[in-house]
Amino acid sequence: MKIINLKKVKKFKAIMDGAKAVYKQIPISKNDNTPNFSFRVFTIKPGGHTPYHSHPYEHLNYIIDGEGYLVDNEGRENKIKKGDFALVMPDEKHQYKNKSLKKSLVMICAVPKEHE
Repeated sequence: MKIINLKKVKKFKAIMDGAKAVYKQIPISKNDNTPNFSFRVFTIKPGGHTPYHSHPYEHLNYIIDGEGYLVDNEGRENKIKKGDFALVMPDEKHQYKNKSLKKSLVMICAVPKEHE
């Protein structure tokens, strides 16, 4: 068993080609011997975004705080906000954007542990 408060999890700049002002925390990962998933928490600062990308595995997201947009395969910007869940299917092109000038977009992202 593992219990950890997010405030105690190291936050570091996410190294992803095409990302801007994105920070990452990993409270639960394969290093904890999780059988299936890793949980990451991404903080996208105002004006920031993840790369517009795809990958061969799903990920599950929950918006902890803030609001922004989830860009889909067609380039449409779908509004997301605190309390929303999102499922991105394998090979589905996507991007998270924070167009706010003041508030960060914070989300949990669960992925298969092999892809952490």
